[in-house]
Amino acid sequence: MKHEEKLATLLLEIEQFFTDHAQVLLAAQCARFFKEGYDAYGIPEKLLHVKAQQWSQAHADLGLQGFLDLGDRLWQSGMYEEGSLAILFIIPFRREVDWKTFVRLGNWLSSGVRNWAHTDLLCGELLSHCLVNEIVPLQALASWRASSSKWKRRAVPVSMLGLLKTGEGIDTLLEFIRPLMLDDERVVQQGLGWFLKEAWKKYPKPVEKFLLEWKDSAPHLIFQYASEKMSPEKRARFRVEKRKPVAGAKAFDIV
Repeated sequence: MKHEEKLATLLLEIEQFFTDHAQVLLAAQCARFFKEGYDAYGIPEKLLHVKAQQWSQAHADLGLQGFLDLGDRLWQSGMYEEGSLAILFIIPFRREVDWKTFVRLGNWLSSGVRNWAHTDLLCGELLSHCLVNEIVPLQALASWRASSSKWKRRAVPVSMLGLLKTGEGIDTLLEFIRPLMLDDERVVQQGLGWFLKEAWKKYPKPVEKFLLEWKDSAPHLIFQYASEKMSPEKRARFRVEKRKPVAGAKAFDIV
């Protein structure tokens, strides 16, 4: 069977399985976690992971490139579970990931990913792996900071979480997220706050200095997340009034 025929056959099998096992009530319950919208079959997460493993093993001959091609097609449906599968199929191939794979995964953030959950799964399982294992340098994410995709911008700080465990200089990391600090997208602000919260646990003084620098200009949500684990007294230093987004804060390149 030719490559394209294999992909088409597997795609039909996946869609049929999801249709047969759809749980409308579960999909409705999960939708409340996704303000940006949530189109799903309502497949339990445990079952989704079991099927991902079964399909991966049954079609191992596709290899990394084959599953990347399948992933491109899975994202086209817009269905949550199919997007999850696209990522889950690549995780077993982490040792084979190279620069070209990294670029393709980045393209998924621009044209496939539609929510924070897929962004964070992709970052936590694959993109962070690329940074930590020096498959790509941190500068590979530089252009993402000005992407028109809010998910690609969120992916910058979330992918950098793994670098906090590698000994990468905190000053370098803080400087790298600087261009994002005035971003007016909520999901990007949450990603920044998450990164700063984790960075603060290991490097409190430089992170606090960085936060104070931005206190009067950056969105308050960043500080809300970043100060979550601080004592009430220390957290009060970073409490800011809600402000309107800074006009002209974003100037995006299409990437």
